[in-house]
Amino acid sequence: MEQRTEIATLGEFGLIRHLTRNIKLTNPQTITGVGDDAAVLDIKDRLTLVTTDMLLEGVHFDLTYVPMKHLGYKTAVVNFSDIYAMNGQPKQLTVSIGVSKRFCIEDLESFYEGILLACDVYGVDLVGGDTSSSRTGFTISATCIGEGERDKITYRSGAKTNDLICVSGDLGAAYMGLQLLEREKSVFAGEKDFTPDFAGKEYLLERQLKPEARKDIVRMLADVGIVPTAMMDISDGLSSELLHIAHSSNVGCRIYEDRIPIDYQTAMMAEQFNMNLVTAALNGGEDYELLFTVPLTCHDIADKIKGISVIGHITEAAAGNLLIGRDGGEIELQAQGWNPLRN
Repeated sequence: MEQRTEIATLGEFGLIRHLTRNIKLTNPQTITGVGDDAAVLDIKDRLTLVTTDMLLEGVHFDLTYVPMKHLGYKTAVVNFSDIYAMNGQPKQLTVSIGVSKRFCIEDLESFYEGILLACDVYGVDLVGGDTSSSRTGFTISATCIGEGERDKITYRSGAKTNDLICVSGDLGAAYMGLQLLEREKSVFAGEKDFTPDFAGKEYLLERQLKPEARKDIVRMLADVGIVPTAMMDISDGLSSELLHIAHSSNVGCRIYEDRIPIDYQTAMMAEQFNMNLVTAALNGGEDYELLFTVPLTCHDIADKIKGISVIGHITEAAAGNLLIGRDGGEIELQAQGWNPLRN
């Protein structure tokens, strides 16, 4: 039987000391981290970037199939991804949690193990947070602090007519992973002895449960001297993010169905679920790939970078925001991605 230590045995401050006892600071900008009333950072000649995400049990994650360690890792990574999407570098992280008596010390140890693993992989310091009781399930609020060079910070508002539209990696896999997990959960609900069928679908599960932020793409763009004119990470779906860039930059866009990168496992899973594959890629969300625009003059360079696909171009705002199908037909892009406030 697994050990279960009630949180009440440590109390709030004892819990904080227990969960943060192995934290090591690695960034020179971090003067002090956990253990005082506030973290102390020494940031001089660069711009500071700050992003915050809130994750709620039953809205953003389901602990029926999400391990606590994976949840911790994903909590950190989705914040790091926002900083990379500004062409910056994440440096510090704070994480606050609300927990009920349903959880034990070992649960929270697993959660923080995932956070610290992500911090180690991405070179980020965990410098603070808060804990509280919760009556509505597990609640998480994370804030990431990053930095970037003044002339290289990338906003949503910089796209220009004729810029190329690029994405990293492939799209739709995280969404299909979620569909797979939800299917197996529904089967599990009516079975006593149940073994989920995940064979051959490991990539989809990893994309949903353990996403990665694309620091490698940011580094490769810097290595070849490309500063994107606009950039976002794909958390709510490609269509939604494209429309954000179009609105902020006061431009239109045209993307091409046959250029959208899709993994083989994603295509096979969509077929099993009788889903439209392009719809999953456009609206699925949680891929945490980078969507960005670059000047047309950068085409030959960008096209040679491994892991980047050129999927379209920026147009005048009056031309609208269009998906060009394989048959040449035009479909207006709709923001149909993840919206937690939708009924």
